[in-house]
Amino acid sequence: MDLKEIHTKYKELLNKEIEINGWIKNHRKGKDYGFIDFNDGTCAKNLQLVYSDKLASFDALTKLKIGSAINVKGVLINSVGANQEYELEVKEITLLGDVDDDYPLQSKGRPTREFLREVAHLRPRTNLFNAVFRVRSIAAYAIHKYFQENGYVYFHAPLITSSDCEGAGEMFQVTTLDLDRLTKEKSVPYEKDFFGKKASLTVSGQLEAETFALAYKKVYTFGPTFRAENSNTKTHANEFWMIEPEIAFCDINGDMDIMESMLKYVVKYILDNCEDEMNLFNKFVEPGLIEKLTKLVNSNFTRIKHEDVITILKKADVKWEFPPEYGEDLAKEHEKYITEYFNGPVFITDWPKDIKAFYMKQNPDGKTVAAVDLEVPGAGELMGGSEREADYQKLINRMKELNMNDTDLKWYLDLRRFGGCVHSGFGMGFERLLIYVTGIENIRDVIPYPRTPNNCEF
Repeated sequence: MDLKEIHTKYKELLNKEIEINGWIKNHRKGKDYGFIDFNDGTCAKNLQLVYSDKLASFDALTKLKIGSAINVKGVLINSVGANQEYELEVKEITLLGDVDDDYPLQSKGRPTREFLREVAHLRPRTNLFNAVFRVRSIAAYAIHKYFQENGYVYFHAPLITSSDCEGAGEMFQVTTLDLDRLTKEKSVPYEKDFFGKKASLTVSGQLEAETFALAYKKVYTFGPTFRAENSNTKTHANEFWMIEPEIAFCDINGDMDIMESMLKYVVKYILDNCEDEMNLFNKFVEPGLIEKLTKLVNSNFTRIKHEDVITILKKADVKWEFPPEYGEDLAKEHEKYITEYFNGPVFITDWPKDIKAFYMKQNPDGKTVAAVDLEVPGAGELMGGSEREADYQKLINRMKELNMNDTDLKWYLDLRRFGGCVHSGFGMGFERLLIYVTGIENIRDVIPYPRTPNNCEF
């Protein structure tokens, strides 16, 4: 029987004998009694096991170690203790998997998150990370659920690509060429490589998703992306997951409607279905987290132009570390101020053309594009999107301005020649969402095996 089922049906199971398999989370031993915190991984809430010296195996049971896998037979009874409503009176415990003395999670005291990254294969066994990765699973399901219920087609973007969607050039190359020999060569013979050209791991599935949006109307990607950015900040990793919807016949305003709707849906789903985990985060990680997320679900998201945001920031009685300027990007301190100024999430629209990607729709002023970033209290930027440039000639001209090779993206330009239409989309980093909903501030702690500069363990 699963522990989740026991917690759900415990009233029906009282005074009945049950059998469970799982692991010892904690073990407290007394002269006449022993108490084991037991969990089988099906839920966050433990079950207390109680055994007494009336059992012939009492002495052997007192030697059971934290982390050991066990089979337990016993009777579920009302608890006389104050910390739980019911507990399992042990009849028999069979040791299934012992633990060596050097087990890193067996020592007393709470291991640091930094230490647990070094034993990432064991950290899901801790209460904190067990909760984090359960929420990750539920959040992923909620994202799929939202899009499937709203008629989107799930599109699998290629992980190996010959195009650089962001134009930043920070891509991991994929090759079968002999790298040792290449160090002696003056040029790289890409024509001899596996794909006959330079290939890389994708930084985004957006461009390919647009091709499917113009056939299915509404599609979304949800998969891993890779960026060879040498950054060691708390919010950057070189392998991370992205959610990227693309919607035909949708302008920038419709795009924002979807961004708001999706975020509220997913956050509410997590609050409704991860009560134990969210209470743990609220108590031990970020006090007030549940209140923050509940407020977001019930908020009206402000919409304001980038130029107006800069005006507000310039008028603010604040000594900025990075003074705000028209035509430039926003710093973290600016994002924090603007969400506090409006007391809630803020869509910032109409960004300067020169700091945004080539594919974004150019506004009539010739200086800005129909782009949007969503800023949320306590986290800053959570999502970014735009109406895509649907005008073939404008897109060609913009690519020339940026010295881009339009031959490699002929297929992308074809979308403007063959039945093109107004269309929009956005992207949200999955780990950035998890940072926001769990209160865990480092991206390395919300992804099972983080890939960052000089770190590719496991």
